[in-house]
Amino acid sequence: MLFAGNGRQAIAAVIAALVPPGARLGVEELTYPVVKTIATRLGVTLVPLPVDEAGLVPEAVESAARKAPLRAVYLQPTLHNPLSLTMPVERRAELAAVLARLDLPAIEDGIWSFLRDEPPPLAAVAPERTILVDSLSKRLAPGLTVGFAVVPEAVVPNVTAALHAGGSAPPRFALEAAARLAGDGVVDSLSRGKRRDAEARQEIATRHLGEFAVRADPRSYYCWWELPPPWRADTFVAAAARHGIAVTPAAAFAVGDNRTPNAVRLGLASPPAETLARALSTLAGLARSSPDDLLAE
Repeated sequence: MLFAGNGRQAIAAVIAALVPPGARLGVEELTYPVVKTIATRLGVTLVPLPVDEAGLVPEAVESAARKAPLRAVYLQPTLHNPLSLTMPVERRAELAAVLARLDLPAIEDGIWSFLRDEPPPLAAVAPERTILVDSLSKRLAPGLTVGFAVVPEAVVPNVTAALHAGGSAPPRFALEAAARLAGDGVVDSLSRGKRRDAEARQEIATRHLGEFAVRADPRSYYCWWELPPPWRADTFVAAAARHGIAVTPAAAFAVGDNRTPNAVRLGLASPPAETLARALSTLAGLARSSPDDLLAE
């Protein structure tokens, strides 16, 4: 286990260790926006890979690797951000088999996985070729930004060198606090509390947005909303902002030139429950109207 200042630093170091500048990194076609920024900074080419209801499609990894070599695959198999998908055990086994055939490493982002007890991480299915990246900021508090990576022995030197090169060591206080809180059971206790909180917030979202095409997991802190016509994501984001509500358009997560879904991501974690309910009610009212109604105001 190697430590970084936060989860983003851990992801950046692992990508730098596995994928040289100019090489190709496979990612889900909708991915964590920070990975797009990291890839640009490192000179890495992102290759969008299709996703279905079970998550990343293993055949798509094989197809992309046949066209040109991939150096690694970055994915979020549990509570994918932004889609809230969780890859079932069977799909994880299929993906592990493809990775083995291609001799391809995987970077598993498990930062939201504490909200689910199952299934086991991809790293448990393919430990010899999967680097599991995680962080304590979501489990504990944003100020305790300790990131870490569980790394197969063969690539420990490269990841360690990348962490050192990026100056990514965690602050001593944060690391010692994290170790003590984990050892005392505080991390587990807070994780259970956040699972209950996420479920309560998803119930609020269902109450206000149940009539719409909203994808979510009962244990997730976010929703993926495929907007009704005639709304476009950029117009809806602007309309929500006029009411003081921030939502994220699908374009922030999209990779490459693939068609961007007409959708937005809703983050549920931050506001008090009453504020969240009011915001979701306002967004539902917007979705029932049209952009033309706003122009008439």
